[in-house]
Amino acid sequence: MSELSLSGDATYSRAAWEKSAAAVLRKSGRLTDDQPDDAVWDALTTRTLDDIAVPPLGTPETVAGLGDPGLPGQAPYVRGTQARRADGSWDVRVLHEDPDASRTAEAVLTDLENGATSVWLRLGPEAIAPAALATVLDRVFVDLAPVVIEARTDALGAADAFCRYLDERAVVPAPGTNLGLDPIGAALRGYASGLDRDTAVVEGARKAAERGIAALVVDATAAHDGGASDAQEVGYALAVGAAYLRLLTGAGFSLEDALAQIEFRFAATDEQLTTIAKLRAARQTWNRLTELSGAAEVARGQVQHAVTSRVMLSKYDPWVNMLRTTVATFAAGVGGATSVTVLPFDAPLGLPDAFSRRIARNTSSLLVAESHVGAVTDPAGGAYAVERLTDDLARAAWDELGRIEESGGVAAAIADGSLVARHREVAREREHQIAQRKRPLTGLSEFPNLREVLPERTPYPEGAEPVQRYGAAFEVLRDNPVATPVFLATMGPIAAHTARVTFIANLLASGGIETVAAGATTGVDDVLAAYDGAPVVCLAGTDRAYAEWGADLVSALRGAGAQRVILAGRPVDGVDVDATAAMGVDALAFLHETRAHLGAPAATPAGENGADA
Repeated sequence: MSELSLSGDATYSRAAWEKSAAAVLRKSGRLTDDQPDDAVWDALTTRTLDDIAVPPLGTPETVAGLGDPGLPGQAPYVRGTQARRADGSWDVRVLHEDPDASRTAEAVLTDLENGATSVWLRLGPEAIAPAALATVLDRVFVDLAPVVIEARTDALGAADAFCRYLDERAVVPAPGTNLGLDPIGAALRGYASGLDRDTAVVEGARKAAERGIAALVVDATAAHDGGASDAQEVGYALAVGAAYLRLLTGAGFSLEDALAQIEFRFAATDEQLTTIAKLRAARQTWNRLTELSGAAEVARGQVQHAVTSRVMLSKYDPWVNMLRTTVATFAAGVGGATSVTVLPFDAPLGLPDAFSRRIARNTSSLLVAESHVGAVTDPAGGAYAVERLTDDLARAAWDELGRIEESGGVAAAIADGSLVARHREVAREREHQIAQRKRPLTGLSEFPNLREVLPERTPYPEGAEPVQRYGAAFEVLRDNPVATPVFLATMGPIAAHTARVTFIANLLASGGIETVAAGATTGVDDVLAAYDGAPVVCLAGTDRAYAEWGADLVSALRGAGAQRVILAGRPVDGVDVDATAAMGVDALAFLHETRAHLGAPAATPAGENGADA
């Protein structure tokens, strides 16, 4: 490729772009003077947790080879079985799980009167009682607003209760209504079923078919919440969908009727490009699977319900969650989801209140009505980078499907632990990247505010399902703040040490550690005059200051009582410190070690795996 068409009629040579990009990278130290300009491609290419390369620019060469015969399919876009509304909007689905039936009834009605178009109810002993459905849906026109239920335990009993309610109302349920059965997903989450899974699926589908509704939700967020990568999430969904198709067709359903019983649920994250590609890849692979199964083309579409990721949310600085869910919702809309649920920003803190539910539903309303995100079908289609990533994800997901099938199917893969083991391997790599702050979490691992006052929310009922959020390890440290601060031995004028003070103060704050700075200084005596006797001291200054008087300062601080001396930056010859902290440091290991020297007790998770409800 000798030319790059970047915008309009502007055309630049590849060499010119490489030269400009290389100049920027050299200034930041990401490229050396000895490296050629074309090294920018490797330097700027990122890799997903599926080890898929995402280049800095999409070019015609990026999609070379796409469309060749073979799996997972050639179509750049496969529509779902339900078209969006006439105005191009997606179905705005709201989740409710508050056990207080009267309070939930009011909240559901408020949502439906102010932008929501369907309702998702979580039923069970830890959520809404099935017997309370009549109260919760008393003023809901279930013939206009689809209702999707979900129960992790006694799902068939919950389905029976909902069917009785529909029969008593004597109305035709709105299209999109679903009994929400997913016994395989419940098993992956660790819930034991009191009823044979096969029986639950078949009986539920028969009850649903009698009433003209659907029965099954392939909830791939069960894999996502357990740490799965994007390709693993899609591969899991394919395996579960295939398992349910086998059960239903084996019980006498036609393939087309069986397909009509299934909806898919995927997580949408703030990694916008991969979320868009994931939803597109899920449709492509499902289209291919059902094509190989012999389904008519009209029945091969995938009904997709996208839910903003629970595990990407943060308990601390929860307001940032509004930004995360907005990006995720945008990606879900661009990716072609039929329905979208925006989890409220305060979900990690407890049951959402009226304000957070309003913000959540308005996120979709603004993107649909003001940004017109849904006005164009598949707006990312044809973009070189998106098409490449979609195809790569689809092929990786198809490989994951093959691994699951080789284990004897998804139920067997869950039972033998192989599926969970692969998910956990990805989770460990993600946690490693978060610990090194290569995946920064704003408000938690980056730019934390130790003075913030968290909103108070009603706790989730006992028994509500816990999830391990991406920043759980940092949240545990924040839950257990350290009483003794670290003294920052700032060297030189404020302008000289501000950058490193900001870096080290933010790093320590992410572990619940306060800092006290000496301020502007001119030498060892100034620093000692400000020293407060803290057991842990951190030098913060320029490399030149470290070289000139760092060794003398360390010696003086140790003589004044400092038990541990840290240097902000890379090691400096002649400056004998106990530890250094620079970009790329294992932040969690550094924080735990520092806390120990401050006399703080070991911080342990409040719940299993550091999870909160």
